[in-house]
Amino acid sequence: MARAPLGSARPAPRSACTARVLAPRACAARPDDAPRRRAWETSLSPLERVRRLLPPEEAAAVAAAVAPPPREEEKEETAVAAPRQALAEAAGPRSGAFRAGELALAEIQRKHNAPLKLLCRLAAEAVLSSPSGVLPHRDIIGQLPGQVLRTSGGARLLLRRPSLDEYVLLMPRGPTIAYPKDISALLMMMDIHPGDTVLETGSGSGAMSLFLSRAVGPKGRVLSYEIRDDHHSLAKKNYRHWRSAWEIGHVDKWPDNVEFILKDISTAAADMKSVTLDAVVLDMLNPQCALPVVHPSLKQGGVCAVYLANITQVVDLLDRIRSCKLPFLCERIIEVTHRSWSVLPAKLKHCKSSQVVETQENIEEPPQNEYEEIHIQDQAVLKEGKYNESLSDAAETNRSVPYIARPSHWQETHSAFLTKLRKFRPLLS
Repeated sequence: MARAPLGSARPAPRSACTARVLAPRACAARPDDAPRRRAWETSLSPLERVRRLLPPEEAAAVAAAVAPPPREEEKEETAVAAPRQALAEAAGPRSGAFRAGELALAEIQRKHNAPLKLLCRLAAEAVLSSPSGVLPHRDIIGQLPGQVLRTSGGARLLLRRPSLDEYVLLMPRGPTIAYPKDISALLMMMDIHPGDTVLETGSGSGAMSLFLSRAVGPKGRVLSYEIRDDHHSLAKKNYRHWRSAWEIGHVDKWPDNVEFILKDISTAAADMKSVTLDAVVLDMLNPQCALPVVHPSLKQGGVCAVYLANITQVVDLLDRIRSCKLPFLCERIIEVTHRSWSVLPAKLKHCKSSQVVETQENIEEPPQNEYEEIHIQDQAVLKEGKYNESLSDAAETNRSVPYIARPSHWQETHSAFLTKLRKFRPLLS
């Protein structure tokens, strides 16, 4: 075999030839080509170049015009989420936990009587005292309303926020207050709307002022006249305490729309000339003395509601209107009465001669496997459970317990006469 002469090129091995052929394919993505490809991928469209040259306001308008319309799924999600967000914002912290400075109402169920209600303003160092023991306020703060806690004596207390009518009945009082059942009827008589201006004579303890404040709203106005200094101070104090407690437990603020005036209404004729009244409520011993002063400021067709203790005062009022020829027409005289009822599950006992039916409030020992529930109508914590005695066949078949309904042992005996007067324009003679 002849050898190649020295200095001649030897043929490359097969693997090297293969490498030369494959080299162009492997070098297709050179490092210097990478920046060029990235610049091409990030190049701006003609519309984007024009948009960047425009001012920010015009650029935003162009982007909004060319934006794709929302999909149907997005529209449905927005339509469902909007009401939920509105409800969450409207709810606020009303259902939240108790905080210091709020008013709390504790209920204790009593046998054969209405529940005992205790009103307190929560403070970290204070203690709630009851006939069945004490409960520190620090155990109430942070709890949700509607829970049942135990006192040091083992009694159950149902805790919640008081309503306005409960606060009015439990707040400190000097004179006899206008009861919530009568105030609601007076508000319907006067037909008060938000934004109205209402005159009240006889601030008393501030019960009527609070209800009028809520009725006229933030844009309304309440003028409350009182002749006695002690009643004037007490009404302002009760009104201020309710507003401060309300602001702690609610998002919206209670309106500061009541102006308490220490003055005899019969001498306030000059003050009434600059006021136009939508309604008037008189809660005083001699309301006929105030009618000549207030009727010029009452708008035509406006209502003057009078709160009187007995029917004799109603007769004196109507006689004064007739004798003085005041432009008032008596439309209605009513007496508001409420009758509370007790509806409770019964306990059946099988005796030799007949069955004896008793209500649970007559049971001295609590039943076994007891559980608690809130009785809405009587506002009490009742006890229900399984009894050792067997019920009747009908009750067992239907899985129901008989109930006994009867008037409650405790009734609201307070009565008052509400007189509705409407101002009219007398005929010209």
